[in-house]
Amino acid sequence: MSMKKNLKLLFLILIIFSCKEKTIRLNNNISFDVQKNISYGKNSAQQLDLYFPKNKNSIKGIFVIVHGGGWKAGDKSDLTRFALSMMEKFPDHAFANINYRLANNSSFILPNQTDDIDNALDFLVKKSVEMKFIPQFILLGNSAGAHLSMLYGYNRLFDDKHRTKIKAIVNIVGPADLSDPNFKNYSDYDFVEKHMIDLTKPTPTDIPNQDIPNPVYWINKNSPPTISFYGNNDQVIPLSQKKILDSVLNKNQVFNQSYEFPGGHLDWNNKKNAPFIINSINEFLMHTDEK
Repeated sequence: MSMKKNLKLLFLILIIFSCKEKTIRLNNNISFDVQKNISYGKNSAQQLDLYFPKNKNSIKGIFVIVHGGGWKAGDKSDLTRFALSMMEKFPDHAFANINYRLANNSSFILPNQTDDIDNALDFLVKKSVEMKFIPQFILLGNSAGAHLSMLYGYNRLFDDKHRTKIKAIVNIVGPADLSDPNFKNYSDYDFVEKHMIDLTKPTPTDIPNQDIPNPVYWINKNSPPTISFYGNNDQVIPLSQKKILDSVLNKNQVFNQSYEFPGGHLDWNNKKNAPFIINSINEFLMHTDEK
């Protein structure tokens, strides 16, 4: 992405935040209506930014963007610039960039965070009905957000209403198997281990608790098509995660693609890798449409 284009995107971001502009205009006469910080639940963290293309009669699907941050940090604003770049490539899609309840020393990752994805989708389904189109969702997450996207999309345990509406999953540097010995080198692994599941809530007696949060455990032949991206020098999410995920998806004959990009955990969104990732997502979704 050129410096000029980066400055243009930054200018658009400033317009959105400082002037509360309700419309953004991108290249090639692409325009989106914007609503910021919409509540989809009672908790103050349950908010999303919603972008609808001006031509609402041509919407093919909704990208639901789930930020990273180790399950206890991060914000939807971290992915605003990437979302704007995606809009240029997908002017016929809507975008929902979501926040969710973060874990801390007195709260848990699950089921809160997958419940929040479900609550956000519930809001978006109702919004779509108002606008008279049937939604198909593409879950797109990075890091912890990618883990949550995969877990929501694959897991049949949680009572989530909208899983069948998921067209595809975009996994960017997400951990797919938390039991991978290489993942246990993660600097905050102790927190994750202690705060992944709220054991005060019922869990199945026939499923070990360490299997419940592992996306690969839940993959089956009906799992959504998945595209993945991993850094070849990622010191946070080991490249072994890519091999594990690829193997299980292939074993279950789930349509999937995966790529390595040069760099570390955060380098997926730099000016070299981001265009490659966006173009790869576009090609992947064209193939899923043919399935």
